[in-house]
Amino acid sequence: MFRRLILEDSAALYTITAFITAASIYVSFAWQALRMKRPQIEHFENLPFDTATPAAGAAERPDQTRDHV
Repeated sequence: MFRRLILEDSAALYTITAFITAASIYVSFAWQALRMKRPQIEHFENLPFDTATPAAGAAERPDQTRDHV
């Protein structure tokens, strides 16, 4: 079954390079999150609630207010 599968050295190189790139991105995000100061953590944990969002349907869309002929 695997006799027809052609494995080249470059395929392994691309796979290892992609893994190292993805792992370094995740490690850098984790390192940045671990080094975050307490005020910045508190700011981020309340971030979605800082701005008031209008209720759904509170304002009609402009294209619904006109009568189309």
